[in-house]
Amino acid sequence: MDYFIPDIYAQSIHTINYKKLKKNGIKCILFDLDNTIAPIDSSDVTNKVKELFAYLEDMGFKVIIFSNSGKKRLKPFKEKLNLDTSFSSRKPLKGKYIKIMKLYNFKDTEIACVGDQLLTDIFGANRVGFTSILVNQLCPNDFIFTKVNRFFERIIIKKFEKRGIFSRGKYYD
Repeated sequence: MDYFIPDIYAQSIHTINYKKLKKNGIKCILFDLDNTIAPIDSSDVTNKVKELFAYLEDMGFKVIIFSNSGKKRLKPFKEKLNLDTSFSSRKPLKGKYIKIMKLYNFKDTEIACVGDQLLTDIFGANRVGFTSILVNQLCPNDFIFTKVNRFFERIIIKKFEKRGIFSRGKYYD
């Protein structure tokens, strides 16, 4: 069950303490797309997101969109944000995480993963030793498979709450 506990829990991608990540040796940040950067039914990139990603690159981070969605879904974000992307990443399987680490020559301790799901984003990142950062989902709409994941996620969170390990809305870094 420890694989489902995020290292950091923030309200959104905009409230993460990126200076602290940098200080702790993080050099690369993998961002989930759907319900982390943008709602699942949108290809729009807000100015706030553009500014955040420009700021992160100015800080020296390698920023990559790391998503289970297909290439077509990621294409507008790749173009509008001028970022590298990893589509069909098959989170939480380890393969693409390891590929990213080798391709960009980072150590596991130098990569953080940001996402809105325990069963894919957090579990996957924790399995390979990356810093895991959970954020709240942007909107209540989800893909069908994600709805199934959310059902199991609620069960896991209830168990964590009973043990005093993790609770929704109690943010930490």
